[in-house]
Amino acid sequence: MKRMLSGIKPTGQLHLGNYIGALRHFVDYQDEYEMFAFIANLHCITVPQDPAELQKNLKDCVALYLACGLDPSKATIFLQTDVPQHAQLGYIMCCHTYMGELNRMTQFKDKQAHGETNLSGGLYTYPSLMAADILLYDPDYVPVGDDQKQHVELTRDLAIRMNNRYGDLFRVPEPLVAKTGARIMSLSNPEKKMSKSDETNKGCIYLLDSEKVARKKVMSAVTDSLGRVHFDPVNQPGISNLMQILSSLQDDRSMADIEQEFEGKGYGDFKRAVADAVCGKLNEIQTRYNEIISSGLIETTLDDGAAKARKIAAVKLEKVQRAIGMEIIEK
Repeated sequence: MKRMLSGIKPTGQLHLGNYIGALRHFVDYQDEYEMFAFIANLHCITVPQDPAELQKNLKDCVALYLACGLDPSKATIFLQTDVPQHAQLGYIMCCHTYMGELNRMTQFKDKQAHGETNLSGGLYTYPSLMAADILLYDPDYVPVGDDQKQHVELTRDLAIRMNNRYGDLFRVPEPLVAKTGARIMSLSNPEKKMSKSDETNKGCIYLLDSEKVARKKVMSAVTDSLGRVHFDPVNQPGISNLMQILSSLQDDRSMADIEQEFEGKGYGDFKRAVADAVCGKLNEIQTRYNEIISSGLIETTLDDGAAKARKIAAVKLEKVQRAIGMEIIEK
């Protein structure tokens, strides 16, 4: 069975874009691949975090992984810091990454271009740690959003560089971008990706939003003056985004089918249908989430996942360090 690995950085609450673009696909992938899904808490601290809030977000992230359908008997789910080899290989990968490559990485470059100050060294070098996160487990595929392929490309470059320099160390992974729902946009600004950093808090639907809040956000979503439900991301980005959401929550229903259903109807009718689909899914997820939070499933899932991940990661790290020349005692 081919292996797949992915991680989520919960610096805030998980939202509908995370579910549609990633989590729902993970549920399908766990039956097709040997699935590794980790919570990237080292990546969370590249910018300052409130400790209590971070801890809650991490726990909620695990609970929502499980509530969305990830099965710990099928997928290996763990916390990044429970596997120390991530940080150690991360430093080794950093030493094999050129500064020119890091300078081209979008997140740091964008923040610098916008004049942000006090940017951390961790923010600058995190792509090297991300490469280590992936290469520790020799995955065949890494599911990513279409805006994240750059990180997997750097990972591939580093794997090839080190394989050429030291021998066969790493499998070179392939990025896997979902065909549908890979990029859900903000409801208040459909030119931007749905994000937990939304300043207005109107464009992002969180998986733990109440039905009332979620419905209001959908009904307030930006549309246009054309008055027709038609999938045209260029000329009707708001309507197209809502169609993408509805399609994704209805088993990837075709856009043509959605257009036909709402032909001759107003945007109010269409938004109500989208809101019903969103609220139905949130209710399903939240019911399971509440069951998980009050059980011991989070702890057992992370303990079992970390134990399995550590065994694999330890073997890979030892192999890399021996190839580089860092090991002097046979183990």
